[in-house]
Amino acid sequence: MRLFVALDIPDAVRRALRELMARLKPECSGARWVRPEGIHITLKFLGETDGAKLDSINSALSSVHPAGPVQLDFRGIGFFPNEFHPRIIWCGVETSPNLATLAAAVDRALQPLGFPAETRAFTPHLTLARFDSHKGLDTLVRAANNLRSYDFGSARRQSEFYLYQSVLKRGGSEYIRLATFPVAEKA
Repeated sequence: MRLFVALDIPDAVRRALRELMARLKPECSGARWVRPEGIHITLKFLGETDGAKLDSINSALSSVHPAGPVQLDFRGIGFFPNEFHPRIIWCGVETSPNLATLAAAVDRALQPLGFPAETRAFTPHLTLARFDSHKGLDTLVRAANNLRSYDFGSARRQSEFYLYQSVLKRGGSEYIRLATFPVAEKA
């Protein structure tokens, strides 16, 4: 099974991104746009995982309790690695400091189970599309430049994170929530 750990996004933000993607899609035929219902903030990608590890993964994630709910503000559009050689277009996520703490705690909790430590700094974002070619990319970059500080909404008190299974299908990945974990210990 292909697994990842993530935070969900509010429905209002998802609607705003769906509208944006509908406007931008015709600008760039070289992009593979994600399905809006699957947009999330990845905390840790586990990849192909033996189902026999599921109980151990759930136990490890149950031990993760950074302090307090996470605040998220969804703002701006950008490209990884940059707009000149983009592989991905993303929506930015500004967060309270404890989101990076949560991602690091998830990473540490899963290392004893054989999942390698992250080597890159945690950069929260929402992937909107990946590029198969650069056809129409110049037009998309110009359109995105006008949205560098656009506000898509916020989540003031994100209090749970999730373990998901990603099932690859012809029309794109389908995400199945396997478990829910509180961000903070219950008092």
